[in-house]
Amino acid sequence: MSILDDNIAKLDGFLSRFRTEGIQNRIAGQDVKGSAGTFQNTSPVDKTLICDVAHGTGVDIDAAADAAHAAFAAWRDMPALARKKILIRIAEGIEARAVEIALCECWDTGQAYKFMSKAALRGAENFRYFADQVVQARDGQHLKSPTLMNITTRVPIGPVGVITPWNTPFMLSTWKIAPALAAGCTVVHKPAEASPLTARLLVEIAEEAGLPPGVLNTVNGFGEEAGKALCENPKIKAIAFVGESRTGSLITKQGADTLKRNHLELGGKNPVIVFDDADLDRALDAAIFMIYSINGERCTSSSRLLVQDTIRDAFEAKLIKRVNNIKVGHPLDPATEIGPLVTEEHFNKVTSYFDIAKEDGATVAAGGVTVGDEGYFVRPTLFTQANNQMRIAQEEIFGPVLTSIPFSTEEEALQIANDIPYGLTGYVWTNDLTRALRFTDKLEAGMIWVNSENVRHLPTPFGGVKASGIGRDGGDWSFDFYMEQKHIGFATGQHKITKLGAL
Repeated sequence: MSILDDNIAKLDGFLSRFRTEGIQNRIAGQDVKGSAGTFQNTSPVDKTLICDVAHGTGVDIDAAADAAHAAFAAWRDMPALARKKILIRIAEGIEARAVEIALCECWDTGQAYKFMSKAALRGAENFRYFADQVVQARDGQHLKSPTLMNITTRVPIGPVGVITPWNTPFMLSTWKIAPALAAGCTVVHKPAEASPLTARLLVEIAEEAGLPPGVLNTVNGFGEEAGKALCENPKIKAIAFVGESRTGSLITKQGADTLKRNHLELGGKNPVIVFDDADLDRALDAAIFMIYSINGERCTSSSRLLVQDTIRDAFEAKLIKRVNNIKVGHPLDPATEIGPLVTEEHFNKVTSYFDIAKEDGATVAAGGVTVGDEGYFVRPTLFTQANNQMRIAQEEIFGPVLTSIPFSTEEEALQIANDIPYGLTGYVWTNDLTRALRFTDKLEAGMIWVNSENVRHLPTPFGGVKASGIGRDGGDWSFDFYMEQKHIGFATGQHKITKLGAL
């Protein structure tokens, strides 16, 4: 039996219960049917039905918010070490079911097992990291003044809503939920309707680890119903969202009446800038990895290649050869590097840019075609002879599609890199240290890597500027979002108090 056949057999066993029972909402530790019935979840690999999923609406969100509200005080007041132990057991549960999580995620989203095999372990790492921060999460400062001893502390904000996307959904869910639980918040999780499987696995693992009922609730449904209701519910004090910039704008509007605190991790059209003095082989490896891994469906992908004109021809020639060698195939085959796109709607969006590129006057130097007729497969694609005014350079395609744009000078590269509505990440390749310092200082992006692909370090801030988001995740920045600062001043003597109305 091949590894692919073995993975398919394992997946079949993991999915058997869902085919029979479907996926229910999980509210206050109980399975709850969707108030609007069910919707169907299909695999992008072959368009077959995976299972029926509870179709939640505002009714279900309100019930989940009530459960989170009821569970909040006890979870907030649980001793920090007790909460830490639960979070560590969740991490251990994730590791124990890592293969199940990875295979289900591949079938649900089309992501290649080559990358998703590590997704569960990254999720466990998120829980372990924030478990280690629990004890000091509420620590503050001592700020002495002439008449007062001022101290600060932090307290959890309350029940929060977490809305996660369909690209690497398990890892991104843990990235949001782990710090919320570590801070002492309770959670209502609305996963993307296209990827409900691993959200169900996460809440099961959490409850098996001892997480009290109602601390983590999962409601499946659509953004215009369940998502909107979550943003409007007055018992939900904050919304953490990962997704499109347009949806982030809607979330801000929907939460305005209840003065929701929002953390929005949104889209990107990120430049990778390659100067002629760079280590070109490493730059090539990094540029390819950051756009064609994860099916190109990641907010931090390097979707615009800015390459200096003195090396452009040679660099693009090597790039074309490498792109044409990328293996497209069944996501459960460990040799596959790109699987199918997640849904028919997204497939149609990505493939529409093949014609848009030609209309703009760009050259389709590699790819630009679909693969087979069974699922939502496309060849990894490269557009050359492009400029930054083209739609393929300005709009987030969110697929395995790279647009190459030449530049002559450092000043021109900076102008092109910043001439975009987004500002999530940037990647700079140069061996000139002073240039790197100048360039990164002026580059409009929330995160920048120099001579590196995206290598996440959990204590560092993660987030963007402009249309790429509001707020930061990671380390103490996550706690700043999920907690309220509190100041208390203690008088150290009998300082003079101004008397009003005294005779």
